[in-house]
Amino acid sequence: MIYQYKFSKILSLKEREKDDAYSKYSQALKHFEEVAEKLFRLLKKKEDLQEYQEQELVNGLSVDVMRHHQTFITNLDKIIDHCQKEVIEARTKLNLFQTILIEKNVEVKKYEKMKEKDFSNFLELLKENDKRQMDEISIQQFVSKEN
Repeated sequence: MIYQYKFSKILSLKEREKDDAYSKYSQALKHFEEVAEKLFRLLKKKEDLQEYQEQELVNGLSVDVMRHHQTFITNLDKIIDHCQKEVIEARTKLNLFQTILIEKNVEVKKYEKMKEKDFSNFLELLKENDKRQMDEISIQQFVSKEN
């Protein structure tokens, strides 16, 4: 008797879905890391510029240069705000794909558990059949000895 799991096609389909969900999650994670790194660089740039401006104020700074720095910082703030929105969007997307991946993992685990139970039932059935055959052989040998 050969073991054949009745839901093997469904299990392989669920595994493919899980792999696809993992791929999407990995892409979302990579995108999130890229956007977060970009935001970090922008915030660091702004902080460095503000420190430089404070040092220059102590040494004496012309109004035109101050105005130029302030315009640059204002534009940098707009870029940072936009980047923060991108980070929030990327995090939301990442969380969504993580939830989907967890659901797919649970589904695959359920089918794998069902397969394990089905296989153990199959082994029990084999043992019972073997036992029954051994009993029949024993009975036939006993009957043939008596004749």
